[in-house]
Amino acid sequence: MLGGLLASTGFILGSFATSLKHLYLTLGVLTGLGFALCYSPAIAMVGKYFSRRKALAYGIAMSGSGIGTFVLAPVVQLLIEEFSWRGALLILGGFVLNLCVCGALMRPITLKEEHSRPEQNHVCRTLKEDCKRASPYSSLTKEWAKTCLCCSLQQEYIFLLMSDFVVFAVSVLFMAYGCSPLFVYLVPYALSVGVSHQQAAFLMSTLGVIDIIGNITFGWLTDRRCLKSYRYICYLFAVGLDGLCYLCLPMLQSLPLLVPFSCTFGYFDGAYVTLIPVVTAEIVGTTSLSSALGVVYFLHAVPYLVSPPIAGWLVDTTGSYTAAFLLCGFSMIFSSVLLGFARLVKRMKKTQLQSLAKEPDPKLQLWTNGSVAYSVTRELDQKDEGFVATVGPGYSLT
Repeated sequence: MLGGLLASTGFILGSFATSLKHLYLTLGVLTGLGFALCYSPAIAMVGKYFSRRKALAYGIAMSGSGIGTFVLAPVVQLLIEEFSWRGALLILGGFVLNLCVCGALMRPITLKEEHSRPEQNHVCRTLKEDCKRASPYSSLTKEWAKTCLCCSLQQEYIFLLMSDFVVFAVSVLFMAYGCSPLFVYLVPYALSVGVSHQQAAFLMSTLGVIDIIGNITFGWLTDRRCLKSYRYICYLFAVGLDGLCYLCLPMLQSLPLLVPFSCTFGYFDGAYVTLIPVVTAEIVGTTSLSSALGVVYFLHAVPYLVSPPIAGWLVDTTGSYTAAFLLCGFSMIFSSVLLGFARLVKRMKKTQLQSLAKEPDPKLQLWTNGSVAYSVTRELDQKDEGFVATVGPGYSLT
């Protein structure tokens, strides 16, 4: 709701702009911050409401941005022609204010996993009760504030220490570098190979429509029982195929060849965009999904912003689009290969732990907790009956 208010304020103040710096501050900072505050919670809320058909729900939710772009583009142009750009911004400010209504409808629900670890807040609650009887300026109050802040940050961003999330975040950097330049340079490339302006615009329209179809249909497909356990692999597959499309693009120099390319790239672009929050939820869980998505989309935005200028510099330097497209293609393929290699290593470690657990060694007892094995020898157990081996959070062996 705060994001909708900021975005609307940015549009309305932008309609009174008298300089470009004014527009930077209103449309750039205020509206951009408002949309950022709206986007991540809206996507994270889908994961809190749906569990059975989560991928389809994400696909439908994320297709809204594509549908809005497709429908509102001619509407905004009509508003500019009828009311000038100032009037159009004023009307859009009122329209965007409906995000506050959307935010009011997103009622938070309580998840089972949020009650599964009540001991994490025990220290904070105990100190809070003590602080009610102490001065607000006492050392106890300051200690409670610091402890609660540390506990909150630790619980909220503990996923940053997960190796799976770190690998996924690095892969997002390479994937985002590759996906951005095409939307900027597809039309100029088509014009450079002899395609007319109308046909080049048709390519972008095709790309946008198929992207929406990919959002919904690929989400529905990965919710099927046969593919539900392989969403991670489907994500790798979609990213890798978009990379292969990039590698083939320099050889496509006519409209009959560029149309199938737009369909293929657009479909799998919508496919992996749908699966980003699904894969993130599988890695970090639903409780930390909002914070994790914020980190993922931040990492996604940085190369998404940087890659078009780099691609433009390569085009100016080499005199063709080949080097720019090849770099984007290899970047997306590397992102897919990196995630696949990480999953393979994790599976090999799991297999190794299972084989160790089956070894008939009478002096060795093994317990597994995730991907880490803990062992306690029987000899130590016999020498010290009070020996305690900590296996994991909330578990112990005596």
